[in-house]
Amino acid sequence: MAYNEELAKRIRQAITLFPEDFTEKKMFGGVAFLFQGKMTVGPVKDDLMVRVVDSKMPAILKQEFVRPMDFTGKPMKEFIFVSPEGFKTEEQLQNWIELGLEHAKSKLK
Repeated sequence: MAYNEELAKRIRQAITLFPEDFTEKKMFGGVAFLFQGKMTVGPVKDDLMVRVVDSKMPAILKQEFVRPMDFTGKPMKEFIFVSPEGFKTEEQLQNWIELGLEHAKSKLK
């Protein structure tokens, strides 16, 4: 399964604005960006995969261009897909990355 390399480049550029160290790992047929070993975001085909803290999931899933991440017929807990219309601007992409980073940090506590 191919992933949108242009989106991966945008993510690589966006994460340089954070003081945290991110790493990259091939996952889900794409590439995931990890903070201290915890997934944050990544391109899957043309969509953006984002990890979201459980308490924010109901509100996030109500947003336009967002849907549960579903590979097997069952939504994955604390994972969403954002359609390309939901991250057209760098500010939108940055907001999704911050949400993913919040999730990663919550798992490190």
